Order: sequence, then structure tokens, then C-alpha cells
Amino acid sequence: MVIHGFQKLTLLDYPGKVACTLFSGGCNFRCPFCQNGNLVQHPEWEPVIPEEEIFSVLEKRRGVLDGVCVTGGEPTLDPDLERFVTKIKKLGYLVKLDTNGYRPEILKKLVEEKKIDYVAMDIKNAPSRYGETAGVKKIDVMRINESVEFLKNGVVDYEFRTTLCKELHGREEIEAIGKWLSGAKRYFLQNYRESDYVIDPRFSGYAREQLERFCEILRGKIETVEIRGVD
Repeated sequence: MVIHGFQKLTLLDYPGKVACTLFSGGCNFRCPFCQNGNLVQHPEWEPVIPEEEIFSVLEKRRGVLDGVCVTGGEPTLDPDLERFVTKIKKLGYLVKLDTNGYRPEILKKLVEEKKIDYVAMDIKNAPSRYGETAGVKKIDVMRINESVEFLKNGVVDYEFRTTLCKELHGREEIEAIGKWLSGAKRYFLQNYRESDYVIDPRFSGYAREQLERFCEILRGKIETVEIRGVD
């Protein structure tokens, strides 16, 4: 599997676990507010970390780290993902997968074969604005919904999460998302933040007070709703 980034310690990426994070390159979406623009648009420009180096670190940190987060980009695009996470599991690690959910067949296979232990799936927006928000004109939202429904069945621990921008997400969209994800276990609202690698830096985030109001709309529909990454 082609890995372009390796964060050797994180206390944030895997809830309740001490972990490391691996970044794959390439994505089938072009979310204009994406923070990892280089990885998504031009992974060939990014350095490649040899697999031997990654597994050498993982071998040495057995007993120190609990898990490994595999993120991107979009990891399910890499045909080597299953072999790679199987190798990680053999070292005794938990594996968390970050995904946009557009390849439900890959997600289901990995979960059913117990190759991953936690899934963080991005919900880009309400279904009516999904293509616009994902930066893809022709998008099959039913593929996203298939992943949503699969995770809601509780076959693996999971969370849904949405990065909110004033320009793309308002009360109407939040209400629609709440209806869509009704019955889900866990949902995080993340505020948009500017960075040097944003694909299209024309967005703005919300004040915490407004995010709290969005949470109130969602609570009662979703078991746990929280704000993440806002001071």
C-alpha cells in the first residue's frame, strides 16, 4: 500500500486509544474545503514511506500503541488495503479506517472479515447537496447510503462526522442530515479551519454557539452528538 504520511503518535485520531496514523494518497472526491489538498489532487508529489519502515516502527511500539488509523485521501481506493491492514492486525493492533463511504463493498468486506475495528465515515452534507459538497457532479448518493445503513446496523464500532462550512451547511442541511442518520450511535460536528493545503480556500467556519445550536437539532435523533476540534 502506498503511504505518504506517518504520524507516529496521536491521542486524538482513535477515540480512547493511543495510536499512530497513516495517510494514503488519492481520492474519488474533490471536496473544496479538504485540508489534505496535496494528498487528494497530487499524491505523486508527496514522498512515499517504505512499508518496511512503517512495520519496523509498529514492531518496536507493540505494547505502547493500541491502534493504527488508516486515512487519506481515500484508503479504499488502494487495491492493497486488505493485505496491508491484515498485516497490521497480525501484530495485534486495532485498526481504524477513515472513509468517505463511496465503496461500500470494500467497507463491508473488511468489517465482515474482522480486518478493521472502528470506522470513521465522513458525511459531506444532506443528500440533496452531496455532489456539490463532495466536488463531484455525478454522484450516486445511494452508495453513501449503503455504507450509512451498514454501519448503523452496529456490526463494527463507528462514528459519522461532518466538517461544517457556513457556505455549504445551514439549519436546513443539518435537519436533513439528522433525519438521514436517525438512530446512529455517534456523530461529530467538526468546524472548517483554514490551512495552506485547502483545495479551495473560500470557506469559513461557525462560532461555537451556532455549532451548539446545530447539536441541539440533532440530539434525540442520534445517540451521541458532539463538537470536535473547537476550543
